[in-house]
Amino acid sequence: MLGNYSSVTEFLLLGFPVSQELRHFLLAIFFFFYSVAVLGNTVIIITVCVNKRLQSPMYFFLGQLSILETLTTSTAVPFMLQGLLLSRTQMISLTACGAQLYLYLSLGTSEFALLGVMAVDRYVAICNPLRYDIIMNSCTCMWMVIVSWVFGFLSEIWPVYATFHVTFCKSNLIDHFYCDRGQLLKLSCDDTRFSEFILFLMAVFIIIGSLIPTIVSYAYIISTILRIPSASGRSKAFSTCASHFTFVVIVYGSCLFLYVKPKQTQAAEYNRVASLLVLVVTPFLNPFIFTLRNDKFIQAFQDVIKRCYQLLKD
Repeated sequence: MLGNYSSVTEFLLLGFPVSQELRHFLLAIFFFFYSVAVLGNTVIIITVCVNKRLQSPMYFFLGQLSILETLTTSTAVPFMLQGLLLSRTQMISLTACGAQLYLYLSLGTSEFALLGVMAVDRYVAICNPLRYDIIMNSCTCMWMVIVSWVFGFLSEIWPVYATFHVTFCKSNLIDHFYCDRGQLLKLSCDDTRFSEFILFLMAVFIIIGSLIPTIVSYAYIISTILRIPSASGRSKAFSTCASHFTFVVIVYGSCLFLYVKPKQTQAAEYNRVASLLVLVVTPFLNPFIFTLRNDKFIQAFQDVIKRCYQLLKD
């Protein structure tokens, strides 16, 4: 599909145009961030799956979020680390470039949808606690997750197709560490203004559209919490939403900065910084945001460690 519209069969990723010493420093930093992100999110996934204390919708969605975060960071960061280790530009085929971009965008879109679902879950838990188990039953939760995944992977088919449905004749050098859509469009000899405008509208629809249920849910949540008479009750209610709200601010802030702009062909430095926030920083922060102040999860994790220790001891 891709090869019919382009004379380019492979791209060269420039990565980080810095000195050799700084490359080694970036390699160490990003390897640490990636390792902690994968390990931390994997711990969340395993703990949620094996511990009966965490068999609730909130932790089920958290496990799904950790899966998405692990997959998202793994679409580009290992390839980026390889480039920093070898200290050279990296070659990537046209097909592999398209696959990387599609996976990155699809997983990101699925995550937006899931964050909206998690906001609705918190709304039901705070505003309709007596009906929570009925509304957020296992079947409903499963379908909400399936729809989030399917929506993400279907909605990004056309944007990726449109990105590669051009003639790449200016160059095959991508000034980035992965196949960034904006940098790809820079290489096109075609007039991409219409495609960029449609991509902008789709980004607005996906990001803002998934943000609306979050905003509405938290408006009701805050209104309900403020009506709770006791200070301890208000504090407990806020604590159940604080982690999700913090993560939403970080994710949407970085993605609005990166994607919701009329002109996709932005400066390479701008895109690199924003992409690092999405691909490296947020997956790294996810385990800390959702677990450090969650006593229930910490206790469940300790139970898993004890169980593993007993199995090894026996």
